[in-house]
Amino acid sequence: MTLPRSPLEIAFAVETDGWPDGLEEIATTAILEALKQSKAKVAGVAELSIVLMDDAEQRELNRQWRQIDKPTNVLSFPQIEPFSPVVGILGDITLARETLEREALELGKSFTDHYTHLVVHGFLHILGYDHIEDDEALVMEGLETQILATLGIEDPYN
Repeated sequence: MTLPRSPLEIAFAVETDGWPDGLEEIATTAILEALKQSKAKVAGVAELSIVLMDDAEQRELNRQWRQIDKPTNVLSFPQIEPFSPVVGILGDITLARETLEREALELGKSFTDHYTHLVVHGFLHILGYDHIEDDEALVMEGLETQILATLGIEDPYN
């Protein structure tokens, strides 16, 4: 018997030491829930990559792609048009460990809850959501909050 393929293949890479174990499963669960709740149209098998790195690597990506010379918690590099059908190579999500750890501590959140939030946030950017304008932010943050609640995580914006 052949098992059906997931609509989304996730390539997961850990480029630096210090990341806890079990993050691949957490990311997969979060992304599949985000895919479901976003009501994105899945048109075939799709692939997404998640890369866990350190602040130095993330800083370089942020400088190169956004002209901001500092590390950031999560970056998304979509390879599909916003809100287009989910198929093929969707893009990459990168996360910076030291920034994520620091923010979780400052926010009084667990590392895994903050990590899950950032994975969902990054994936919604891949799908086309954004938070530049206030009305876009309300939609994106509302969807994030709803997805995270389903996963048992408190509203990150409260």
